[in-house]
Amino acid sequence: MQEMLSVSSPSVWRLRGPVWENMSRTWGHPGLMQLLFGQVEVVASQILAQLWLVKHLWKHLEWENLAVLTYSFIIPCLDYCDSLHGSACEDHSETTVGPFPFFLFAPVMNASTHLPFLYRMMPSDVVQYSGIVQLLRHFQWTWVGIIATDDDDGEKFVQTLTPLLSQHGICPAIIANIPTLSHYLNYMDLFMKKSPRSILLTSSEVNVFILYAESRTITCIKWLIYIDKLIEGNENISVNKIWIMTAHWDFSSDILHKNFEIQFFHGALSFAIHSNEVLGFTRFLQVVDPQSDNNDRFIQVFWEQAFGCSLSGNTGEECTGQEKLGHLPGVLFEMSMTSQSYRIYNAIYVLAHALYKIYKPRPETRDRGHLAPLNLQPWQVQPLSLCNENCHPGYSRRKKEGKPFCCYDCVPCADGKISDQMDIDDCFQCPEDRYPNKNQDQCLPKRINFLSFSEPLGITLIFLALTLSLITFWVLWIFTSHRNTPIVKANNQDLTYYLLISLLLCFHSSFLFIGKPQTLTCYLRQTTFSIIFSVAVSCILAKTVTVLLAFMATKPGSRLRKWVGKRLANFILLGGSLIQAGICAIWLWIFPPFLDFDFHTLAEDIVVECKEGSDTMFYCVLGYLGFLAIVSFIVAFLAKKLPDIFNEAKFITFSMLVFCSVWFSFIPSYLSTKGKYMVAVEVFSILASSAGLLGCIFFPKCYIILFQPMLNSKDQLTKRK
Repeated sequence: MQEMLSVSSPSVWRLRGPVWENMSRTWGHPGLMQLLFGQVEVVASQILAQLWLVKHLWKHLEWENLAVLTYSFIIPCLDYCDSLHGSACEDHSETTVGPFPFFLFAPVMNASTHLPFLYRMMPSDVVQYSGIVQLLRHFQWTWVGIIATDDDDGEKFVQTLTPLLSQHGICPAIIANIPTLSHYLNYMDLFMKKSPRSILLTSSEVNVFILYAESRTITCIKWLIYIDKLIEGNENISVNKIWIMTAHWDFSSDILHKNFEIQFFHGALSFAIHSNEVLGFTRFLQVVDPQSDNNDRFIQVFWEQAFGCSLSGNTGEECTGQEKLGHLPGVLFEMSMTSQSYRIYNAIYVLAHALYKIYKPRPETRDRGHLAPLNLQPWQVQPLSLCNENCHPGYSRRKKEGKPFCCYDCVPCADGKISDQMDIDDCFQCPEDRYPNKNQDQCLPKRINFLSFSEPLGITLIFLALTLSLITFWVLWIFTSHRNTPIVKANNQDLTYYLLISLLLCFHSSFLFIGKPQTLTCYLRQTTFSIIFSVAVSCILAKTVTVLLAFMATKPGSRLRKWVGKRLANFILLGGSLIQAGICAIWLWIFPPFLDFDFHTLAEDIVVECKEGSDTMFYCVLGYLGFLAIVSFIVAFLAKKLPDIFNEAKFITFSMLVFCSVWFSFIPSYLSTKGKYMVAVEVFSILASSAGLLGCIFFPKCYIILFQPMLNSKDQLTKRK
């Protein structure tokens, strides 16, 4: 970990690590002013009589890597040596003691696990949850939305708050995420992905939103509103919502955003952290003058940016000397003691007392010299006597071979298991509806997995189904418009219409497979598509048999004349369809499909699917369709020598080849896929086989009707090969 404070001379402390930009974003300008005020007050009170703490904050600011832990919290570590008290540091060495315990925010992380001496500058979030619930119940707001940051903190907030709301009869209607931002360049990238209206949710049904976010997210939203104004030319953006904000929010703006208005959040309710007025703080802000200390570079840079002037006169408008912090707008700089400023003020005193405890003179029975860090005696620290370090969450203990029982190794949890406590003996499985996070120290809720209408795969299949449906309707319109032409009348006009309507229904049946499964859709999915398909294939079989018998009956003395006519075609159509309907009825009666939740197939998802009830019945349905297709193929092959004008046989042969190829390849694909992709395979098979029938049988006839009308005449009926 990089050093945050180090000694460079007997009288100067040097601040390392957090550069101006990161400090100003994290604390805001009032917070930094409070940091200076607290340091000045500490020095003035002579708590650190022998220390000159951060005399020149900007002068000794060095651009080094930040010591950043999880959640981007800055942990200061102190370097010091006995030269602070007058003697030189040997070899200019720096000795590190750390981590020093203070955080600005620590809403979720179990900091006591990683940092046992942590001092929280902000209190825990736990008390906010009950406060939010009480506020909602007081105003009887039971239909609310939740917006949280798209990170572990936001997810933890949603997981904790949602059950509490449900226990008190409050329904979270909308749960949305907003990304956390670490740099201004991310704003434009965010705007390209999500518009302000998609983030702020202008739903007419939800009037109350609970917002949980880190401080910089308010800057993000102000950027989005500002860009939306520029693009749409709308000066008054309002969604007329009530915003309930957690205490992490901070409306103070950076210099770059001082002209951004916040009326968008007018009327918002925000939880605040306890604060007290500190004597002398307001006066300290009123008398701050950048010219009073020429070496204070921090004050000078802040002054030039805040007032848009130059102290040196080298660039831009020169400062007049009449500028006061009280003249700045409140959204940019607050003159009062805010909650965050008060916490920073307390943190300075914690730091001061900690250093005083370390360096104060010791009892006479000890060495009268001042303590060097490496010789620090643990009078006030509980000593530790362990064989090895504790095992952190995400690890479990395993006994070391040949060592006493108190010695153990820390081994990572196996896949699918977690440990959420220190020194746990065995990792444990998450509940069925949860999965381990990356660190394997907590369980996260699994996502619901199904083929949705809104995802790219679902949208693609819907587009294909609608396109093919429109093409089928167009073909049906062509045939009805030319119903009196020979090519339409020659091949059993009624069967042609039945076939087109059944193909249209086949395309529409694919919609039953898309969307979140329900009990009713599970009943209708397989049975609907199988019966409609059997009607389509039966129509093809009836057309082919009718044409074949018609030509065989023309031979002298043929007994097949009594079979020629609509009765045979209707018999084949009804018979083929009713058999399939009977199989489906038995299936629904004995082994009906049912809605199922699969927790085990996918590690991070709960697969919502329709189980077939009986795989045997499912394959019986497919087998019967295959039987009809094979019979149609054989009959069409036998009719290949008929006159050209009647010769649908070769087109039917191709269509049956396509149909059989699709469904034979469907079976291994169906068995090898899981979740929503298994459903997508079946939907694609339905669309592909139906499109094969439509294209192979009807497109040649449409071509003749539209582009070769001379072939659509009675003279062509008598022609043969």
